[in-house]
Amino acid sequence: MDIRSIRTEDDYRAALQEVTAYFDNEPESGTEGDRFEILMMLVEAYEAKHFPVDLPDPIEAIKFRMEQQGLTPKDLEPAIGRRNRVYEILNGKRNLTLAMVWKLHDMFGIPAESLIKPPHHA
Repeated sequence: MDIRSIRTEDDYRAALQEVTAYFDNEPESGTEGDRFEILMMLVEAYEAKHFPVDLPDPIEAIKFRMEQQGLTPKDLEPAIGRRNRVYEILNGKRNLTLAMVWKLHDMFGIPAESLIKPPHHA
C-alpha cells in the first residue's frame, strides 16, 4: 500500500481524485478499504489545516437560529432581557453577557462556541 503524506496542493488533488473514485463504489474492508480510510484521514487533515471552517460571529449565530426557528426578538427576551436590550444585542450595540450566552445555548441550542467568539466589529 503506497500512501504518502499530503504536503502540497498537487498531493491534495491527487488524493482527492482517488478518494472520489471510491465514493461511487466504496470498497469493503481489507486492503482497498484500509487504503480508502487512510486517504480520507489524510484528506481531512489537510483540509482542516488549509481550509479551516470559521465559526459565525455571535450576532450572525443568533440571527441564523432566529431564521431557522421562526423566532422574533420577543422570543429572545427570556434569554437576553427586555426588548430594547434584545435589539441592542442584535444591532451590535451591546455585548452578550455570560448569563445570556448560557441561556441562548440552553433555550435555543445555539453553540456556546459561536456565542463567545468576539464579534467582527470588535
